[in-house]
Amino acid sequence: MDHAHLYEQARFMMQKGKGILAADESVSTMNERLAAVLVDETAEMRRIYRQVLFTAPGIEKYLSGVIFFDASMRSSTDAGVPFPDLLAARGIMPGIKVDKGTVDIEEFPGEKVSQGLDDLDERMWEYANLGAYFAKWRAVVPITDTTPAESIMAMNAVMLARYASICQKEGIVPMVEPEVLMHGDHTVGRSEEVTTKALQILFTTLREYKVDLKAVILKTSMVIAGDGAKQQTSADEVADATLRMLRLSVPYEVPGIVFLSGGQTAVRATENLQAVSARGAQPWPITFSYSRAIEEPVLATWKGKAENVDKAQAVLLHRLKMNSLAALGQYESKMEKEIQG
Repeated sequence: MDHAHLYEQARFMMQKGKGILAADESVSTMNERLAAVLVDETAEMRRIYRQVLFTAPGIEKYLSGVIFFDASMRSSTDAGVPFPDLLAARGIMPGIKVDKGTVDIEEFPGEKVSQGLDDLDERMWEYANLGAYFAKWRAVVPITDTTPAESIMAMNAVMLARYASICQKEGIVPMVEPEVLMHGDHTVGRSEEVTTKALQILFTTLREYKVDLKAVILKTSMVIAGDGAKQQTSADEVADATLRMLRLSVPYEVPGIVFLSGGQTAVRATENLQAVSARGAQPWPITFSYSRAIEEPVLATWKGKAENVDKAQAVLLHRLKMNSLAALGQYESKMEKEIQG
């Protein structure tokens, strides 16, 4: 099968100095974030919040793509313009999260597997018609004294491979996301060990199932100590460990790598990306695909109030600009400033 169009889409996603906004929070996750800033947990408020993000002036300078959740993929602006069409007209590629969340695995306490393959062929065809050019499937990898089990990492890798095959058949670039969770008291060394193993298993499996690696984007965790670790990781330590891990795990034909923020604060996620970029050119383009690390300050500013929209959009643009500069290796902490609206 000729995948030339997929290669072109992947290159578009990895434009220099641009990132991919992960606006793909599930209904339950989005409700939690709205509740945290005392906003009504309704479908309309979720739509209005996404509208704040997608209509912000200037985001096309810093974004090559946006990952949607199913409901927002089908939503529109107040004027009736479908969100995917709105972004595509601004040169921002729409994508879609397609896994249906995780479930526990019997006999493996603490381990989870992602679900959603049963009807994925039909859904992927529909999403392509709604305007999606790429998709995302997330698996989770917890670190404890007893997890992760290699067999469960392998199970999730098979699911990711099947998903990626379906994407490529439907003309959609698959983004594969094995997220090594930050929660825990593990050291940066343990994080590096687990992340390296998870990605090695993933790419071995993708090859076995004949997924075209030249048309796959990797979304991965940075290598970072757990949020409960006695000693936290400096940006330089994160960068060195992350790049060691990537060079041991990711085939060079992969067209791009994007980092998830994984619970890092907004500024810390930017600082860590800057430290990675400061190490110079790598075998793959590398950029950001953050959710909370971009959106949390926006939500805290907006608070569901129409009079705060301009200020919230200014905060969004600032965070996108900071991460764009970090992806280019040009960010400095003195650039952080309070947004005045």
